[in-house]
Amino acid sequence: MRKKVLISHKIPDEPLKKLEEDFELIWPDSIAFSREEMLAIIPSCDVVIGVFGNPLDTELINAGLRLKLIANYGAGVDNIDVETATNAGIVVTNTPDAVTEPTAELAMGLIVDVARRISEFDRALRKKLINDWGVLNNWGTSLKGKTLGIIGLGAIGKALARRALAFGMKIIYHNRNKLDPAVEERFEAKYTDLENLLRNSDFVSLNVPLTSETKGMISSSELKLMKPDAFLINTSRGTVVRQDALIEALSKKEIAGAALDVFANEPEVPEALLKMPNVVVVPHIGSATTEARNDMSRHLAEIITDFFQGMKGLPVVNPGVWDSKNLRISKI
Repeated sequence: MRKKVLISHKIPDEPLKKLEEDFELIWPDSIAFSREEMLAIIPSCDVVIGVFGNPLDTELINAGLRLKLIANYGAGVDNIDVETATNAGIVVTNTPDAVTEPTAELAMGLIVDVARRISEFDRALRKKLINDWGVLNNWGTSLKGKTLGIIGLGAIGKALARRALAFGMKIIYHNRNKLDPAVEERFEAKYTDLENLLRNSDFVSLNVPLTSETKGMISSSELKLMKPDAFLINTSRGTVVRQDALIEALSKKEIAGAALDVFANEPEVPEALLKMPNVVVVPHIGSATTEARNDMSRHLAEIITDFFQGMKGLPVVNPGVWDSKNLRISKI
């Protein structure tokens, strides 16, 4: 009998078709399964493909009596109760490689946009609000020589650093742990503590996963440390920043502006942010390119195939599961 793969949300399907010979793929009729539908179907499934923004919580995971693998379509796994999955002996994977370059592209684009006021001027011209094109008007901020502070110099942070160096920017970074000197040298990046990074950066880019440690890590006190002419860039998760604190800091001109791909209660974007000319907003499009989204589906197909063939090298986000007495499949 073919193993069943529950796909919680519609994603590019062509790369997954090669699974159909060995697996039964269960697709939603609409854009996504409802929670009630998931609870009804998941008990008979061996694999569930989760999608960022669609939660796989304790109740759903515990309902997956045959579940062996949760393969997440995306890099962040904050939509999954990983602890419950691990305790149940269920392996959780993600697709980090496919999202690295497009997310870094977007972060760099947001930096250029908010610095040179591209979206702001575009909106103003369309509304015929700019009449004076003289040399003393419509100034932005140059990037060359400016300091980019990257909070989270992981894969995406490093990809962003490469791009920023091409613009002539200086790189400082903050991680939980200092990187190897050879890595720092490659990206011309200097390690510093969070307070110093916030005080000395002209642009602060958030590139951390959402965890209990990073949730709300940028709040009023952190924003007050930033320069009044500095910009905040967020392509990580909305709740890494206290959204109310950011709105207050922007309103009081404590920082110069922000460029945001993510928000606290997506798809809701606060009206206050929409009204601010010095804020660039986009609808969580970090990995939203044709190439990346198809690559993510292709990686899922490879992960699912490899998982049941016992191959190594899977992008497992809960490696402790291999030592679980409840592991539901032979060790890979």
